[in-house]
Amino acid sequence: MNLAFKRLIALILVTFTATAFAAKDPADLEETEEHPEIARFPGFYIDNSKRNDFNEFQFASKANPDDGETKEGKYWFVDYILKEGVRQPSTVELIRNYENAFRKAGGSLVRRHGEVAVFRVPRADGERWVQISVDNGGYRYQLHIVDVAAMAQKVEFSAGEMAAAIKATGFVALNGIVFDTGKATIKPESEALLAEVVSLLKNDRQLKLSVEGHTDNVGDKKSNAELSLKRAESVVKYLEGKGIDAKRLKSAGKGDAAPVADNRTDAGRARNRRVELVKF
Repeated sequence: MNLAFKRLIALILVTFTATAFAAKDPADLEETEEHPEIARFPGFYIDNSKRNDFNEFQFASKANPDDGETKEGKYWFVDYILKEGVRQPSTVELIRNYENAFRKAGGSLVRRHGEVAVFRVPRADGERWVQISVDNGGYRYQLHIVDVAAMAQKVEFSAGEMAAAIKATGFVALNGIVFDTGKATIKPESEALLAEVVSLLKNDRQLKLSVEGHTDNVGDKKSNAELSLKRAESVVKYLEGKGIDAKRLKSAGKGDAAPVADNRTDAGRARNRRVELVKF
């Protein structure tokens, strides 16, 4: 049995054990949760927690905290407090228990300084970084966990969803096609959504679309109308560059004349800055 396989088996065993004990405790505050594969130390309840599908955290992996390594991926934060009347463990006991569990899974201690320790643990598809920070000699401790991974690109609408919207209403409004401020230059983060628009048009060879630009009400109406038209033209040019026949496309600039949300708020203005695909 090779070392890699042994580590995988150990990781599975530790994961299974942790999952078995990572049940919700009645003392946990409402709407809190812990990591499904990392069990708490006995006698603690969750005071606060957070989970993000994608975030970043700077681990205290260097002597100077400002030089610590920043990792990105699925993120958890869990804040544990000792229950009343329960024996308080020492800082060393808390950290050593986690260290032993992670070492069984093939992990290693990256750095420990006082009440803070950072660990790196292998996973089947990458690695997991964990930081434990102990307060008040073991009365409270916090875990920061990142399952390292690149961000999965999410699109506002798939080609199929756009097709369904156009069939039902004759148009679809897209906020995910974004431009440089005050310009008609399409930002790179728009690529995934634009690829779906290309698929939409290639899937339905009879579909013709008017690409209509809309802005918020910041600036004067004339400038907004001109900017919205230029942005629509940029989208049309992009689609033509991907092989879409120019006869199936046209562009229009609506400026700030047709808001769909309150221009007095940031969220409203963001919704009003959009590109609509209208069937003609």
